[in-house]
Amino acid sequence: MKLQGAVIKEQGQTFAIIIVKSHVINSQTESQEAARAFSVYFPGMPVTLMAQDSRGVPTYRGRKDIVNFLANIHMSQIPWREYTFS
Repeated sequence: MKLQGAVIKEQGQTFAIIIVKSHVINSQTESQEAARAFSVYFPGMPVTLMAQDSRGVPTYRGRKDIVNFLANIHMSQIPWREYTFS
């Protein structure tokens, strides 16, 4: 499995951000299932999901404090990379 995401350490908190399709973000059920599934690959970290609209504007879903933090930084500040899991 390959996925695009980032692990961020900020203010004593380490969390994962995973890029997903917009329909996942727009569905509470699908976003909860996706976050739960991805948490296996990022043990002990809160998982936040991110999707972009057609203009590239990000939307985040996850813990409120993390979402608020991410909403106040530019996406270029996030250390995106591809993760491969077997």
